[in-house]
Amino acid sequence: MNYEMPDINLKALFLGDKGENADLFKELLIKMVDEHVGWRQNYQPQDLPVITPQDKSSQSFEETADHVRSVMDLLSSKLRTNSLPWHSAGRFWGHMNSETLMPAIIGYTAAMLWNGNNVAYESSPATSQMEEEVGHEFAALMSYKKGESWGHICADGSIANLEGLWYARNMKSLPLAVKEVAPQLVENKSDWELLNMTTEEILDIMGKIPDKIDDIKAHSARSGHHLLELGKWLIPQTKHYSWLKSADIIGIGLDSVEAIDVDHNYRMDIGKLEEKIRELVANKIPILGVVGVIGTTEEGQVDRIHKIVELREKLAKEGIYFYIHIDAAYGGYARSIFLDENNEFIDYEKIDEVYEKYNIFNEKNEWLTEDIYNSFKAMKDAETITIDPHKMGYIPYSAGGIVVKDIRMRDVISYFATYVFEKGADIPALLGAYMLEGSKAGATAASVWTAHKVLPLNVTGYGKLLGASIEGAYRFYHFLQDKKFKVGDKTINVYPLTKPDFNMVDYVFNEEGNTDLAKMNKLNHDFYGEASYVKGNIYHNEFITSHTDFAIPDYGNSPLPYVKSIGFSEEEWEKERKVTILRACALSPYAHDKEVFDEFASKIENAIQEKLENIYNVEHESDNETSH
Repeated sequence: MNYEMPDINLKALFLGDKGENADLFKELLIKMVDEHVGWRQNYQPQDLPVITPQDKSSQSFEETADHVRSVMDLLSSKLRTNSLPWHSAGRFWGHMNSETLMPAIIGYTAAMLWNGNNVAYESSPATSQMEEEVGHEFAALMSYKKGESWGHICADGSIANLEGLWYARNMKSLPLAVKEVAPQLVENKSDWELLNMTTEEILDIMGKIPDKIDDIKAHSARSGHHLLELGKWLIPQTKHYSWLKSADIIGIGLDSVEAIDVDHNYRMDIGKLEEKIRELVANKIPILGVVGVIGTTEEGQVDRIHKIVELREKLAKEGIYFYIHIDAAYGGYARSIFLDENNEFIDYEKIDEVYEKYNIFNEKNEWLTEDIYNSFKAMKDAETITIDPHKMGYIPYSAGGIVVKDIRMRDVISYFATYVFEKGADIPALLGAYMLEGSKAGATAASVWTAHKVLPLNVTGYGKLLGASIEGAYRFYHFLQDKKFKVGDKTINVYPLTKPDFNMVDYVFNEEGNTDLAKMNKLNHDFYGEASYVKGNIYHNEFITSHTDFAIPDYGNSPLPYVKSIGFSEEEWEKERKVTILRACALSPYAHDKEVFDEFASKIENAIQEKLENIYNVEHESDNETSH
């Protein structure tokens, strides 16, 4: 683009709560369809149309067209009856879904007409080039070195996490394979030293023997060798379930995955991480890798990545090394809020000045702490990172992604199908050779590419959108603080879980004076029943949220300080062993606007009041029935 980027107005980027931008949406969509049809007409114009006017006027054609119209009416009816209103500016405070970017929807729809298959360049030259660009943009977002790093789009965060573990597994096993194939390169190293080599050392060795790479890979974990020698994969208790599935599929087994305790703010406890590593090392069990999370899926919290990196540097001096993967499926795009217009990471001292220049927040920035800043900054030191455009990229499902710090790592997982790839061919990234998936939608690549062109991955673009989301989350967080509801003769208090590290707000309702944890859990589960898709007609549901359980098997005692702060005893916690939490992914791109939020706040309050009254009326009736 040769023109100067405008000061982005977020309200021009979405279809709108009430479809306010439908004219712009239809204008652009019709333009893309017309241009696609023109492209069809201009290819080999000497070929006559195969669908003739006579065909179109025949009775069977007209009846078939009417049949299609009827099916479309049915589809529309089902979607309008049973879909969730995640597009709402202020009614939906629930699942990880939101209004999606209009340019991304149009990009996806337009590219579907071409139906590119990004597994191989020859079947998708246009969209493969777009995916190549997107991969480099992902790498730049993480401050990885240009030309030395790589990334690609995949179906979702679970696939990206699986690829991260796949890389780690294969990398960890390579030195043992080198010992078998080219022992002179690792002579005088014990097996323990081989299992603690850095990723860079391993890649440097592989670079010295390109002709033996396939033989070494054949002696590695890829062929089932050394799988039980690679050690433990350490993840926080706030783990996404995809890690267990990945360990199962990748062959290292569930027993190799260990959860590290989180603190009362639901971030990995770095002290406990070091304790666990030292305990394992004392038993000569290596560390396959450590996962840090940027944006946990239940709490939106940010692990202290810089502390994990510092621990690795400290342990490396003792001959202990572990791979780092960051699961930033949810929070990865938020790194754009730290990059200036030249994609340089902004100095902490200057960040408020930059935010003011680009109107990142409408009011004082109360979100950013030095720890959060340093956590995002340290992402550049991880080997691989999961990032999902279909979450904080505001791009339609399904669009996950993975970023790889060192492009040479691709060779440890590559496969070349002869009918699809020509090994060594100079075409964009031979995408399908270096990833888990085969056929994949070029439309996804076009959607992400379009969004990145409209909103660059820095403060001038996505930084504004992410700032709006975070500010909206904080408005909701403050709305809930100290909120009380009078229901009959009872007072119901609201307790937010923790100050958000990102844009997720968790909370509970509890009856004033109640010290029975099971009773509080039931109240919150009942509230979810009133405020979710399960409550029948969506058009009568004026406030929608989601829920989760923080239970001892997953969370240990990390929720105990929160439970105690509400007024429950440790004995109650031991008896109930879980707390039911209401969960709001605050993704609305509109709620940062004070006027918009204030307008919805009173509506939300009324809806919550009504739902609580419904719950207590139901209880009251059942009490009466019991007494009779």
